[in-house]
Amino acid sequence: MHNFRMIDLNLLLTLDALLAEHNVTRAAQRLNLSQPSVSVQLSKLRDIFNDPLLLPGPRGMLPTARADELRKPLREAIAQLELAVSPTKTFEPAQSHLTWQIAAADYGEKAIVLPTLAALRTAAPHTRLAIVETKSARSVRRMEQGEIDLIFHSMDNAPQGLRHRVLFEENYVLVSRLGHPKLVSPPTLAQFKDLEHVMVSPEGGGFYGITDKVLESMDLKRKVVLSVPHFLFVLSVLEQTDLVAMLPSRLVRNNPALQIHHPPIAIPGFKMAMLWHERSHLDPAHNWLRNLFLSTVGGE
Repeated sequence: MHNFRMIDLNLLLTLDALLAEHNVTRAAQRLNLSQPSVSVQLSKLRDIFNDPLLLPGPRGMLPTARADELRKPLREAIAQLELAVSPTKTFEPAQSHLTWQIAAADYGEKAIVLPTLAALRTAAPHTRLAIVETKSARSVRRMEQGEIDLIFHSMDNAPQGLRHRVLFEENYVLVSRLGHPKLVSPPTLAQFKDLEHVMVSPEGGGFYGITDKVLESMDLKRKVVLSVPHFLFVLSVLEQTDLVAMLPSRLVRNNPALQIHHPPIAIPGFKMAMLWHERSHLDPAHNWLRNLFLSTVGGE
């Protein structure tokens, strides 16, 4: 048999039609070709497979044993090719059984996934959603392999080479437990830096962040007495102690146990975005999921 890469795939379409019709004339009509053209192609196919494939019979042409072996796998292969090149079908969320994989830290879970979850379950009740770790380099590689659909990440230090859409701009607020004895009114700068702070250090163990950078530019320093790697643990700390924290505002919305204060200094916020790989950009299901998140939390 000849090298597969050298075969004209149109010849395989002709063979499929011949094996279905057992007649050169009917195969030609099915392919919208002339009978002589199909006869020429059959001759080429016999040469490729080193087999007559179809032999004259009393009621049309009879397939050889080799032709019978080819019939089913050839039909299945052509059907898969037809499916691959056919126009993309529209996505029907109510009928979908997809499993989506999203990379998000606990802030992204609280500020983006949670507000969207009810709409997702209503519109696509048979789908599943998995939240996975957000280590940038690994997440990008997994996106390239189709293992992750979306990444929720701040635009600062976001993975490069991906498509993105900013969902919203976030700002920082000062947060304490309700009834904090030192925060009966908005704090002055002196009071702010003397409070005991907890901060989130995503890499773990850090006691210096954007708030400290701003204070340092003013030759000031605050008291950071606790550093943790996750936002959600901070909420429990604030509810049960007199520590305070500078946190993204969406993280503490509608929490009756916490009190929000305007800090006495301006702390730069950040833009929160969803990121995806080029390979998923035109996929209807993926586009629907992106638009769902955008319509739920985008532009807030």
